[in-house]
Amino acid sequence: MFAGRASAHRSPTTGGLAGLYDTAPFYGAGLAELRLGELLSRQPRDTYVLSTMGRVVLDEVEDPAARELGEKGGLFAHGRPNRMVDDYSADATLRSVEDSLKRLGTDRLDIVWVHDVAQDFHGDHWLHHFETARTGAFRVLSRLRDEGVIGAWGLGVNKAEPIELTLDLDEPRPDGFLLAGRYTLLDHDRALQRLLPTAAERGVDMVVGGPYSSGVLAGGTHFEYQEASPEIVERVRRIRETAERHGVGVKAAALQFSLAHPASAAVIPGATRPSRIAQDVAALHEEVPAASWADLRASGLVGAAAPLPA
Repeated sequence: MFAGRASAHRSPTTGGLAGLYDTAPFYGAGLAELRLGELLSRQPRDTYVLSTMGRVVLDEVEDPAARELGEKGGLFAHGRPNRMVDDYSADATLRSVEDSLKRLGTDRLDIVWVHDVAQDFHGDHWLHHFETARTGAFRVLSRLRDEGVIGAWGLGVNKAEPIELTLDLDEPRPDGFLLAGRYTLLDHDRALQRLLPTAAERGVDMVVGGPYSSGVLAGGTHFEYQEASPEIVERVRRIRETAERHGVGVKAAALQFSLAHPASAAVIPGATRPSRIAQDVAALHEEVPAASWADLRASGLVGAAAPLPA
């Protein structure tokens, strides 16, 4: 569903190729949306695809240091001081979408993801939040899609289970999903068991978030938002050595692997500086020989069920 809309366009920051811009109220308590909106105001609205997330309603000012944000707690320490309230109800979702439209300075959103309705943020209570979203956010977003306020909706999560539950619903039905960190060169077996075969069968597209597994596949030291374990570091070393034997960069292998599945419509690498965006674009076009994929498969570094780039 997203594939035709997330086509490549010139990036306003690098001159490179970019098609999908993804943000969320949770990122810096609205600061990311404000900054992205200002940047994209210089571009014709039809030249990019814009997605944001419904989950957080921004309330009165609070002390950011007092926030409990789970494993991402330190990532947005310098954001705005507004209190962030998790609320997946119908009314809160409407307010979240309206506020995002204002912060982004646009009259429509191409995609809205229901954000982090999963166990990594809500622990044992995640199913309660999911049920609130099912009867609230999901239905509101379906209506807004039908009214043309948004183009599509789905889940934006780091876990497979919430998406599997959503795909099993008779209604409302999502258009796609953003799966972060669960379909990467380093971590893909779980998604291939049921989630991706079901999505492909039903024509529900996947946007892959975090294809570098929190940076460890791009030369960093983090996996799952914390220091990578010795086991992960060793697996990355083996991937890098296999790729380098064929003259291939790990970033190229990582991005192209994540896009090879029939359900994959787009990938969101993330970048800490503009120059990294140009590197990502180059990695997408780097030639990765078939022998490299064969060696990764033979070494057990790529699952037997994983589709490989042609």
